[in-house]
Amino acid sequence: MHRKSNTAKIRRVQRLTNIKLAKAYRTASYEALCMLTGITPTRIELENMAKLYHITRGKNRNDLYDAPLTYRRWPHQAKAIELHNKRDDMQYKMEIYTDGSKNEKVVRSGVAILADGNLSHQLRYKLAEKCSNNQAEQRAIVKAMKKSKEVANNTKKPPDCSHPHRK
Repeated sequence: MHRKSNTAKIRRVQRLTNIKLAKAYRTASYEALCMLTGITPTRIELENMAKLYHITRGKNRNDLYDAPLTYRRWPHQAKAIELHNKRDDMQYKMEIYTDGSKNEKVVRSGVAILADGNLSHQLRYKLAEKCSNNQAEQRAIVKAMKKSKEVANNTKKPPDCSHPHRK
């Protein structure tokens, strides 16, 4: 992609394709056509592919690339995270339970938030069929964290007993 003639040829071909896809006039610019069709310019895609090649297999290998591991090389959960036991001397105001599941028909995740031992919030989410069970589990955790923050913020505020129009 260092030669301008190669770049111009590739750009010309993609421009003609984008004109057909966008049903646009020939006077539309290349950049506008890429935006209209939602297609990344080929030059950028090729540069990204070249960078990925050099990072993974080329001379510029370094440890910055976080390559996906095969499932056999995943660290065991007991070794990957640090677990703390529930302390009896502490009083917890909120307990959160999450779960995600996948079967042949649907992928779902759920959250249950207990405040002072009582169920205060129950959330259910349906995910796209192509999502994995891990993604459903992670979605439940993220949603639980967001909701727990909302719940914590709402419980900190004192209730407003005064009406704005009454004195």
